[in-house]
Amino acid sequence: MVTIATDRLSVTLGGRRVLHDVSVTLAPGSLVGVLGPNGAGKSTLARALLGLVRAQGRVTIDGRADLRAAEIARRVAYLPQGQVLHWPLSVERVVALGRLPHLAPMSRMGDDDRAAVEAAMARVDVVRLRSRDATTLSGGERARVLLARALAQGGTALVVDEPLAALDPRHGLEVAALLRAEAEAGTLVVAVLHDLGLAARMCDRLLLLDEGRLVADGSPAAVLTPANLAAVFGIRAWFGESAEGPMIVPVGVPGDPPH
Repeated sequence: MVTIATDRLSVTLGGRRVLHDVSVTLAPGSLVGVLGPNGAGKSTLARALLGLVRAQGRVTIDGRADLRAAEIARRVAYLPQGQVLHWPLSVERVVALGRLPHLAPMSRMGDDDRAAVEAAMARVDVVRLRSRDATTLSGGERARVLLARALAQGGTALVVDEPLAALDPRHGLEVAALLRAEAEAGTLVVAVLHDLGLAARMCDRLLLLDEGRLVADGSPAAVLTPANLAAVFGIRAWFGESAEGPMIVPVGVPGDPPH
């Protein structure tokens, strides 16, 4: 199982500091949600955890800061946000790309690789799409296929950037449940999210970013407070409870009279 830790992690892009001195330790068996308004540095943090952007400070994976990219890819699967599929590959072949970190150059997939691809497609309900040209998929179908590719990668940590974007309500809930199950099976799951209520119900821990700084880190109840939502997102929210867990619904901005 994989542990990822950062020490005073900072990132500068285009001459602007977009991440400031973030220090966290992310342990196996937890679902960690990364929240914040647009431009807060959420996606930059996700990429920095994997060494995909030049950073200051230190990132370690299982205590090591010297892992090569191929070794990181074998340990940590990654689903970036908003990917576009340009090549007319079948869905099955797109998912199979997740096995590349495990294959020697010019080698073919073996039985274990094919089994991983089948299992990943089944888990996100895209088996029926296996022969479809991936460039013809809807946004929601594409999102699920790309998640299947990440799952096929087979790492014991999973970093996913807006995995619920473009999904209809049913598939969004199913993917949330899948990520929850991955964490309960021992995987470290780091998910960039926007749905506050779903984050409160599905995550063990939340990291709240604002202008590149980590302003809150803890349980959903400790992070998603009225004061934090007002200060970071500029909103008021309704808080409630359901049989499935806490409910958080944005209802206005501070200063607006309640309706």
